[in-house]
Amino acid sequence: MWLKPEEVLLKNALKLWLMERSNDYFVLQRRRGYEEEGGGGLTGLLVGTLDSVLDSTAKVAPFRILHQTPDSQVYLSIACGANREEITKHWDWLEQNIMKTLSVFDSNEDITNFVQGKIRGLIAEEGKHSFAKEDDPEKFREALLKFEKCFGLPEQEKLVTYYSCSYWKGRVPCQGWLYLSTNFLSFYSFLLGSEIKLIISWDEVSKLEKTSNVILTESIHVCSQGENHYFSMFLHINKTYLLMEQLANYAIRRLFDKETFDNDPVLYNPLQITKRGLESRAHSEQFNAFFRLPKGESLKEVHECFLWVPFSHFNTHGKMCISENYICFASQDGNHCSVIIPLREVLAIDKTNDSSKSVIISIKGKTAFRFHEVKDFEQLVAKLRLRCGAASTQYHDISPELKEKMKEQSWKILFAECGRGVSMFRTKKTRDLVVRGIPETLRGELWMLFSGAVNDMATNPGYYAEVVEQSLGTSNLATEEIERDLRRSLPEHPAFQSDTGISALRRVLTAYAYRNPKIGYCQAMNILTSVLLLYAKEEEAFWLLVAVCERMLPDYFNRRIIGALVDQAVFEELIRDHLPQLTEHMTDMTFFSSVSLSWFLTLFISVLPIESAVNVVDCFFYDGIKSILQLGLAILDYNLDKLLTCKDDAEAVTALNRFFDNVTNKDSPLPSNVQQGSNMSDEKTSLTRVDITDLIRESNEKYGNIRYEDIHSMRYRNRLYVIQTLEETTKQNVLRVVSQDVNLSLRELDELYVIFKKELFLSCYWCLGCPVLKHHDPSLPYLEQYQIDCQQFRALYHLLSPWAHSANRDSLALWTFRLLDENSDCLINFKEFSSAIDIMYNGSFTEKIKLLFKMHIPPAYTEVKSKDASKGDELSKEELLYFSQLHVSKPANEKEAESAKHSLEKVSVYSVFKDPL
Repeated sequence: MWLKPEEVLLKNALKLWLMERSNDYFVLQRRRGYEEEGGGGLTGLLVGTLDSVLDSTAKVAPFRILHQTPDSQVYLSIACGANREEITKHWDWLEQNIMKTLSVFDSNEDITNFVQGKIRGLIAEEGKHSFAKEDDPEKFREALLKFEKCFGLPEQEKLVTYYSCSYWKGRVPCQGWLYLSTNFLSFYSFLLGSEIKLIISWDEVSKLEKTSNVILTESIHVCSQGENHYFSMFLHINKTYLLMEQLANYAIRRLFDKETFDNDPVLYNPLQITKRGLESRAHSEQFNAFFRLPKGESLKEVHECFLWVPFSHFNTHGKMCISENYICFASQDGNHCSVIIPLREVLAIDKTNDSSKSVIISIKGKTAFRFHEVKDFEQLVAKLRLRCGAASTQYHDISPELKEKMKEQSWKILFAECGRGVSMFRTKKTRDLVVRGIPETLRGELWMLFSGAVNDMATNPGYYAEVVEQSLGTSNLATEEIERDLRRSLPEHPAFQSDTGISALRRVLTAYAYRNPKIGYCQAMNILTSVLLLYAKEEEAFWLLVAVCERMLPDYFNRRIIGALVDQAVFEELIRDHLPQLTEHMTDMTFFSSVSLSWFLTLFISVLPIESAVNVVDCFFYDGIKSILQLGLAILDYNLDKLLTCKDDAEAVTALNRFFDNVTNKDSPLPSNVQQGSNMSDEKTSLTRVDITDLIRESNEKYGNIRYEDIHSMRYRNRLYVIQTLEETTKQNVLRVVSQDVNLSLRELDELYVIFKKELFLSCYWCLGCPVLKHHDPSLPYLEQYQIDCQQFRALYHLLSPWAHSANRDSLALWTFRLLDENSDCLINFKEFSSAIDIMYNGSFTEKIKLLFKMHIPPAYTEVKSKDASKGDELSKEELLYFSQLHVSKPANEKEAESAKHSLEKVSVYSVFKDPL
């Protein structure tokens, strides 16, 4: 590898390097201890330890070339090599292309300048095809060389970044280097002859968290396959942890979110993944989640500044965040004030000429926002003006019309002070009013605003009408389930006691199932959509459903409800932190998961009376999942004494159900025949009533300090555990079914399953032309979720088959695959794969002869044999005669008979079976 020329003082380096070759201008050296018997003794151990700790790989590569300046002790390092062949190739190039030219220069300075320029040119040429795209490509190239040398992973494995840290082996810290690549977490250390080499696949990580204890102030804990690993002494541990969290999460998402990776050019091609790109993506995800922006928005710029708040008459300090289509502002604490300004609404952007460095943004509605102390404000104004010009031609001016007048004077005052619409100021007063309950006439408008659905609808004019027209008359499993549940959605409400309400509900659910076939239709979506249609127009209800299913509650509404399971795990973690006495009483935490699942899936609509549940939905659209978690904690806290006296789970569930039946909303304008609480029995009315407004206010006062950033982090952390648990459950179900039909032990099947899945996962990922996990379908029965094609089967066949030593192993692999692929879809599942391996290793001699015989039957004769090859039935006399004579008794034609005979002659029976094990 060519290196950026750097000065080396040869006098101090002679103890670590030995001279191999030299001439008038260059020196080739070998590292002491390398290629020496016994590793160079104590000196070799010390040198190896020093090499492991040093930052620059150029100093630790076993070979290097220096450019020498005559009559000087200062040399320039220009190349290094991991082996003698590589360094010799560089040396030969220097002698053939440089040596003759150097003799024409008059001064040593000219010679040195020429050599430096030539080497830099070579490095620039190599850089065009290099992975080194980070801030310091020289060091990254050196780290990449060491990474490839130490771990021997495939060439396609992309190194993302590396860190110096300590790995704790027991109570002893081992200093070394942590390498983060697209598929693996790797660590290498060499201290006084003790070498530590650790490789952990990201998809096997079940736990990833930051921890601290008496010995370690702060460390990163990684749990993989039941083993715990601790890394500490990072320079920036938070950045390191964030990067590890993302890589682990991407590896897990590849198992169940194939569509996202297919449509994302960066994730689809692992060679495009970089440290800077991952950090940028993480910031964009947090930005979109915080401001409820549409998917696809990416954070471009962040500027610290002050925003003038007119109704409070002061400047609030915070950050201006700019994406492709939005300008957003959040105060420093995140709760005091926030603003969202769509560029489609911007009329003018101006700057002041005074020393305040102010940017003034004017929008429709005669509202202006004034940002002070903006760094590089002149360049920012120029950029924003260009973007606004592009945005004005991209979007159509679609603004929702108000049909009802405001009922509450407090909201009138708020709109007058803070503005109305997407760009209104969102302050503490806004949250207080939401906690009290949004007026009926404003609910639809504010739900659209707070959820970000208004942005989705504005950027997709006419989309809903098109989807309704395209989905009209379609018939599939989703539409059948929708028809079955239509009249079960709020049947007590007058809006759904006529065909008008039922038809609107049908159109919204069917349109969404058509838009997102990955989700289709899931139970609980009908209940949620019914409530949305009560307060929003049909198109608005559709976009609210999109916002809930795709952004606010990700991965909730699918067959495996991964998102809901993750948030249940987050809820359990919050219970342990905030209600420890309840955790001690309830030894089995799965109780909370069983009762809280409906809370999360329906936003409490299924357990609370409708007049109370809508207040919960108000808070959800304003604060997201944070409000649901807070309310869940408040409910458990309110019923703490009753729950602590319960003897079993059934008694606890009964106590919670009674509590929900007695939650009321005294301010609800709904008629008494609609309110569910009005029909309670005498036994229920004798219990204490709880007002929903008081309950929500209490949840904010007690648990309002829970930050969204903490929830985001807990979601990432628990997602790893949930996915691994689901995968482990799937694996155990597969092994239990397969073990009934084969003689392999559970331990052998477990090892075989791991190999089977690894071939499916890694071969797809490393092959850039192949879609990620193209044969994985979570919607199929668990036994058929993972399938491999012929190429993948051949790779496994060469590794596992006792017949792999045969000269015609490729033909054997092809014939075996053809035999196992009974439905002719060019894919086989794990059960079919393990049945063949079982016969090869555990079958009798006759069973193996039977298998080999059927492998050689051409496709035209497969219908003749109706027996299953995996059963291992005894060979008939006709079959033995067929095998011994190597021909078919009644061929369809002479060509097919000759083909079958030629195929059988390729493999010698005795060479295959003489002692295959």
